[in-house]
Amino acid sequence: MSGTNRRIDGRRLWDSLMAMAEIGATPRGGVRRLTLTEVDRAGRDRFRAWCEAAGLAVRVDAMGNMFARREGRDPSRPPVLFGSHLDSQPSGGKFDGALGVLAGLEVIRTLNDLGLVTEAPLELVNWTDEEGSRFGHSLMGSGVWAGVYPQDQAYGWQDVEGVTVGEALDAIGYKGEHKAEPFPADAYFELHIEQGPILEREGRMIGIVTGAQAQVWWDAVITGRDSHAGTTPPSARRDALVAAARVIDLVDRRMRERGEDGRGTVGFLQVVPNSRNVVPGEVRFSVEFRHPRTEEIERLAEGFPEEAAALVAETGCRLRLAELFRFAHQPFDADCVALVREAAARLGYKAREIVSGAGHDAVYVARRVPTAMIFTPCKDGLSHNEEESILPEEAEAGCQVLFEAVLARANRPL
Repeated sequence: MSGTNRRIDGRRLWDSLMAMAEIGATPRGGVRRLTLTEVDRAGRDRFRAWCEAAGLAVRVDAMGNMFARREGRDPSRPPVLFGSHLDSQPSGGKFDGALGVLAGLEVIRTLNDLGLVTEAPLELVNWTDEEGSRFGHSLMGSGVWAGVYPQDQAYGWQDVEGVTVGEALDAIGYKGEHKAEPFPADAYFELHIEQGPILEREGRMIGIVTGAQAQVWWDAVITGRDSHAGTTPPSARRDALVAAARVIDLVDRRMRERGEDGRGTVGFLQVVPNSRNVVPGEVRFSVEFRHPRTEEIERLAEGFPEEAAALVAETGCRLRLAELFRFAHQPFDADCVALVREAAARLGYKAREIVSGAGHDAVYVARRVPTAMIFTPCKDGLSHNEEESILPEEAEAGCQVLFEAVLARANRPL
């Protein structure tokens, strides 16, 4: 690495990542830190303690979003934000989200080591429920903060056991006093593993993220009729699972029609009554499409519901689709992206521009604040998996680029 004498401590960063991974650790080497659970509280408490030990003032808003502030030389300037999330998938990896939060903490610790005070204040952020795996709405904390979701509506969302978001926030003691809403901020930077194979395949250390894909998500419910598996002939069946299978196949076909840029997934499925000798009478599942071009998502959003309903009707069942959200391709701020590009070049890292295939908190924050993202490679492009893996030098490189970009933005002349 070249281009700077102000180096973050890669070993300290790695040790922090491994210490956080102890919370919710799984036997296969991953983590299970579902949002707003007792395990999430333990992770939040550890993060808060580390922040306070680094001299940061931590505040929590009404959605549980955590903001750890380091004052700048000019308190009148809006802060530079940076961070990610600490919650995980049910069988997640050590680095998805946690890398961005703990690399942000390492930026703060390095500034403390060097005795540097930035012109603008800095705020390190841990967003609530980025994953959406418990309450069914990803980017929840950043979405409420950005005004995408009304806070009262979000409080009413339930997990599969009927626990609401509001109840879960109260239960872990992280329903803060500050309203979850945008405040003046100068910029937002987010470091994240790529969660795809491109950087690793090309031997690139840094991804300069120029924006995020367009997406549309639905909740689907197919209603048929429970009946005896042994006595119900084909002509009398209204099999909700067969109907769901046809819709799932449609998702896959529409994805593949769009080539390597296409993305279509059914990742959640509940069969009722889920009994070996009962024809299923109800199936609940998720549907999502993603694409770099907004117009492709709009075509899918308009055409898919009618196609799916027709397939379901052929089985004698009924389909209900509830659109959760639809958003266009989100470009990131050109000036912030340029700071990431310049930092990678100055440090001598092989880099490339890339569009994010995943949704991140940065997508919603970008609607309110100039935003950029930094990607690091992950082994085999694998994420949302307990085998998710990165190298210590990859974490260090991403953190060093984050450090340079945050400092450049916070010290820019006005």
